[in-house]
Amino acid sequence: MAHDLDREAFQGLGRLCVDAAENCIVPAPGAAGMERIEARFHGNAFDLHRHDTYAIGVTLYGVQRFRYRGQTHQSLPGQIIILHPDELHDGGAGTEDGLRYRMLFGAVPDARLSRRRITAIRRECRGTDRDLRATLLSALGPLNQELDELFVVDFMTQLMQSLARHAGQPAKPVAKTAWRAASLARDYLEENVARIVRSDELEAITGLDRYALSRHFRATFSTSPHRFLVMRRLQRARRMIEADEPLAQIAIAAGFSDQSHFNRHFKKAFGVTPGRWSALTRRPSAANA
Repeated sequence: MAHDLDREAFQGLGRLCVDAAENCIVPAPGAAGMERIEARFHGNAFDLHRHDTYAIGVTLYGVQRFRYRGQTHQSLPGQIIILHPDELHDGGAGTEDGLRYRMLFGAVPDARLSRRRITAIRRECRGTDRDLRATLLSALGPLNQELDELFVVDFMTQLMQSLARHAGQPAKPVAKTAWRAASLARDYLEENVARIVRSDELEAITGLDRYALSRHFRATFSTSPHRFLVMRRLQRARRMIEADEPLAQIAIAAGFSDQSHFNRHFKKAFGVTPGRWSALTRRPSAANA
């Protein structure tokens, strides 16, 4: 029998994929520092891959099955999934009834929240916290609407507060000087996403040697400067794919050396090839429902 989410939790959730038998991904309009999607799948959806940000979402229909940290997990309708940065995972439908879920992707937004280090969260898979779910659905419910900046700030604050309730002992705080250096490096990488960035450039703007900066960057943003840059290029490429730009032109435009280099990194980050992502996101029924 199909598992389904209770009526209350579905309030405000538009039906973006008409055909329940259809596999599709629906990206939401952009919001600063946060990506949102709805996905529907039958069978396996994504191969093993990893993101450089937190991935937090709600299962809406069916059984969501995924491998994460060496174990197989299942999420039922109404349950919350929290995946930490740079953790390998896959995903797909756990039954023949198919799967529907919504997910957001984003980094810890400021130094104060980073110090709380929600990597200590214990109930990180299959959570059922009603307040946390309500907070998530406030951003994931109106998926076809662009979120304004003030809403995003308030949402992220509420989200971190909800997550912190499940955390154990906070990790050692990130020093202010380390946070400042990591933030300068992050901003510089975002401004120069389409070109090769050398370590001596980051040393010059942060005042730290490359090894100290790498340590501080990972402590602050849970990923390395190199991977952060690659992921920003891949996100740029995804936006180009979703805008129906030719795949042959996207690799170079997004800052990759060639198509093979682009394809390899894309699948490692998202669990599907660029061509597959293009097919999943351009379906008319998903876009026009």
